[in-house]
Amino acid sequence: MASHTQWITLTSASFRHEVLNANTPVLVDCWASWWTAFHQINPVVCGVAIDFSRHIKFRRLDIAIAEDWADCYRIRVVPTLLFFKEGQVIERVVGGLPEADLNRKLTSLIAPKPISRSCVSCL
Repeated sequence: MASHTQWITLTSASFRHEVLNANTPVLVDCWASWWTAFHQINPVVCGVAIDFSRHIKFRRLDIAIAEDWADCYRIRVVPTLLFFKEGQVIERVVGGLPEADLNRKLTSLIAPKPISRSCVSCL
């Protein structure tokens, strides 16, 4: 874990406040202590966390500790990355992904919503 980023490990009690009620997008990195490949994806997630920390909250969810939330979001495989915006999962990635792909996904997460320019809205 990079010392430059503020990683918070979610608990059953903190999940609602930290993720569902967040004012900013949140990336939840689901993992488990028994998962040995954690060290393979961890540098990728930590690297992008430094770049995006001003716009996105990065949180970790140990599925063995917060089993209720892991069950709620049907986390069966780690790593699983959940991308939240306005309290809703807008994307889910199961397994690892290259840093460039994660960068693209995070960039789209913070992109502004397109403005509707229908003919009716112009009248």
